[in-house]
Amino acid sequence: MNDCKIAVLKGDGIGPEVVESAKVVLKAASESAGLLMELIDFPIGMEAYRVFGRTLPPSTLEGMKSCDASILGPLQTGSYPSDDKDSPMSSGKIRKYFDLYANIRPVRSFNREKPNTKIDLVIVRENTEDFFPNINLHKGYGEFWTDKNTVLSLRVIRRSSCERIARTAFELASARNKRKLVTAVHKSNVLAEGDGLFLEETRKVAKEFSPQISLEEKLVDSTAMELVMNPKRFDVILTTNLFGDILSDEAAGLVGGLGICPSLNAGKDYAIAQAVHGTAPDIAGKGIANPVSEILSTVMLLEWLSFRNADGLRFKEIARIIENAVVSQLLSQNQDERTLDLGGNASTQDFTSMLLRRISDG
Repeated sequence: MNDCKIAVLKGDGIGPEVVESAKVVLKAASESAGLLMELIDFPIGMEAYRVFGRTLPPSTLEGMKSCDASILGPLQTGSYPSDDKDSPMSSGKIRKYFDLYANIRPVRSFNREKPNTKIDLVIVRENTEDFFPNINLHKGYGEFWTDKNTVLSLRVIRRSSCERIARTAFELASARNKRKLVTAVHKSNVLAEGDGLFLEETRKVAKEFSPQISLEEKLVDSTAMELVMNPKRFDVILTTNLFGDILSDEAAGLVGGLGICPSLNAGKDYAIAQAVHGTAPDIAGKGIANPVSEILSTVMLLEWLSFRNADGLRFKEIARIIENAVVSQLLSQNQDERTLDLGGNASTQDFTSMLLRRISDG
């Protein structure tokens, strides 16, 4: 009998390459720790469209639901065939289906030349509302034409959603051995009602965690500037969907790009590991994609699973095995151990093979 079942959805573009790398690394690490993990492939994206005529067939959702969690590769956004029933955003529909309200994005630097100048922060982003509500007003987005010259974009902010994403951020700050600081990022001077509601609920949650965890409130524009000028001052950044999408990409640019930044889409009862980067069609199939983001996303998934499994310590052990191997390889002075985007020479397969050797060697 398996201890855990994980659905694997490879996605589009470089998705199959980076997800396959994450899959074999996860399998090797789990076997080394004596954990029986079943990894089950389900079609999504263009792979699914060619067979089922849609990019997110119901059988895939049912298969995911039968598993404990999922690993998802990058998906095209808004560029599927016009007759696809799931266009433009299959990943958004998955988040709504499983109510994955928290998108958690750690940002860490792996600086070989200056090891003591580390950036280590987490962006906690609301994942189901804002300007991405997926409420079927227009092709799945809250956006529609009122006449041929005007587009109306609808933003949805709910009190309950603000409360639970704020609680996620404060709980994460409590668990981190860092500054014990939550920075609530907003634009309430313009979006007075929506961001006002977000701040109102955040302040209520903050009182429950005071004085152990501090709350500061910052406008999104000044936060964007300070992320560039002084990123080490941040601990946990809490924000709404659109702002979090933008700030997390900016923060990734400070540490080497999206290729090394992981992400977890999490809800109360389900979670999905998903790399933060896109499908990169210009390099798809060339075997040079960096799999680190997808691999470290599975580390986050293992940590999430560790709190929901009777044998959680083994999940944590596997997470540390993989993470330590990845960090060691990223800090290596040998260019042959890093992919091209990180100034190295390794192909996706080369990088993965060397990582497997590190795991095997312990």
